[in-house]
Amino acid sequence: MRKAETEKKGDIKGGLGWVLSYLKPHRKIFIPSVIALFVTAGLSLAFPLFLKDLIGDPADSLRSGVDAAATKARADQKILWLLGVLAVQAFIAYWRVKGFTRSGEAALNDLRRELFRHLMKLPVPFFHDQRSGSVSNRVSADLGTVRETLLNTLPQAARHSVVLVGSLIAVFFFSWKLSLVMLASIPVVVLSIAMSGRKVRKHSRDAQEALAESGMVMEESVQGIADVKSFSNESFELSRYNRALDRFFDVTLKGARARAAFLSFIIFAMFGTIAGVAWFGSHMLASGEISQTNFMAFVLFSVFVGASLGSMPEIVSQVQAMSGATERLRELMAEKPEADGTRAAGKLAGELAFESVSFRYPSRPEAPVLEALSFRVEAGKRIALVGPSGAGKSTVFSLILGFHRPESGSVRFDGTDAAELQLASLRKQIAVVPQEVMLFGGSILENIEYGRPGATVAEIEAAAKLANAHEFISAQPEGYGTLVGPRGVKLSGGQKQRIAIARAVLADPRILLLDEATSALDTESERLVNEALERLMEGRTSLVIAHRLSTVRHADTILVLNHGKVVESGTHDELMAGQGTYRLLAETQLA
Repeated sequence: MRKAETEKKGDIKGGLGWVLSYLKPHRKIFIPSVIALFVTAGLSLAFPLFLKDLIGDPADSLRSGVDAAATKARADQKILWLLGVLAVQAFIAYWRVKGFTRSGEAALNDLRRELFRHLMKLPVPFFHDQRSGSVSNRVSADLGTVRETLLNTLPQAARHSVVLVGSLIAVFFFSWKLSLVMLASIPVVVLSIAMSGRKVRKHSRDAQEALAESGMVMEESVQGIADVKSFSNESFELSRYNRALDRFFDVTLKGARARAAFLSFIIFAMFGTIAGVAWFGSHMLASGEISQTNFMAFVLFSVFVGASLGSMPEIVSQVQAMSGATERLRELMAEKPEADGTRAAGKLAGELAFESVSFRYPSRPEAPVLEALSFRVEAGKRIALVGPSGAGKSTVFSLILGFHRPESGSVRFDGTDAAELQLASLRKQIAVVPQEVMLFGGSILENIEYGRPGATVAEIEAAAKLANAHEFISAQPEGYGTLVGPRGVKLSGGQKQRIAIARAVLADPRILLLDEATSALDTESERLVNEALERLMEGRTSLVIAHRLSTVRHADTILVLNHGKVVESGTHDELMAGQGTYRLLAETQLA
């Protein structure tokens, strides 16, 4: 994977080079397209070259008394040559545009894949630090800018550069004196472009960030639409969205004012220069220092020079915008992926141990979550974690899954430190049934298949039967093809839980993590879910976070956590016989 270099902000060359590096695998199409671009740009110079003869020669010939028929024949010949060159140019341009699009879109897809692959390797805390939708909106907006620059702006820049250089050579050929008068203004234009570049780029970056912020507001509102409506906060969300759009609008206007002022100056300087050159050239023509044909050629090529220079501000503005976009994308690519071990986990027996594990979240370094926590779970046993809110129960699950690493101590699987094991091979043998199930917006079948992609329909149905889900799925109008809606909103809580259990059954894990999956269910749904969980836990190492102590009576061992430490352990009866935290919690719930 390409590593995003640490580069100085505003390094256009670095950002452009980073984007162009993705074109390397497609160079067999891209390079011929670039050559075709230069050829068509060069051929466009044939237009003023032939046109100056069509306009200038006949006038000179008629004044000197040359045969009009011969003049017309020469003009006919030149127009045929011009039309032939234009036809060749159009033919090459067709393949050039097609090649650029194919190689450019392929390179952009490679970039998208690599960005997504990198995102999937980033640690969970990275996403916890982001607002909902911020990463996706940021990537989408920045890639849109890169796409526009790569497919449209850069080819235009190359074309105008060729036309500019070719036209400058031509004007010097026809009149070096007039050329020097015209070129006297170019340093002013170039200096203005350099001075305005940083300002334009800053406005572009601010606009992209403001647009991404409005996208985040929309995504958060849509995802939480039930809460928005239940609190009657539609107007509040609309005002949030309006504020984000107003900020985007203000930033865009500031950028537009900067670009408009710059563009106006360029237009004035460009056309003022052309007018001045035409005035100076008319005096040269009157004194016989230049022929009418050469003067006409100079004017035509000067128009090409002016048009090329006039397009440069917008090109520079877009390249500056791309620089800001690539800067943010490279910052994202520079984020470190989650730490991974080097050894494959192999098939686990299911033994799990915490050895003097201490942990605190980086965002709250002053608040220890786990302090020298130690416990051991034998393969196939059921362990319940109970304790007050904030005791560290969910953190234990996060450490088992490798979302975080212990500050000190170790988490061990079958006696091997988790830090040495490859996360992918480890996580494939762990399944989670959370309290709040998140389903993807596809079909029921696709959501169950997520437990083991590629499973057959028969295997999926078998898993659903074990999870007590087959009956309600079959009753749906489209059966397993029924769409669950965003985050599973079309299903009840009990139905979502059973789909999550079916997903875990299909995964066939060695270690099962259950975050009290029945706490928010009605009696009948709880019964069905508990039956499914019993089947799922059979023969597997199971850890259960218990919010309702009535659900952990049959656990092999109950670990009572408080302030990140195990303060009690034992069976339900043993703990109830004592006078500790567990009995206090149980009596509180029964009261």
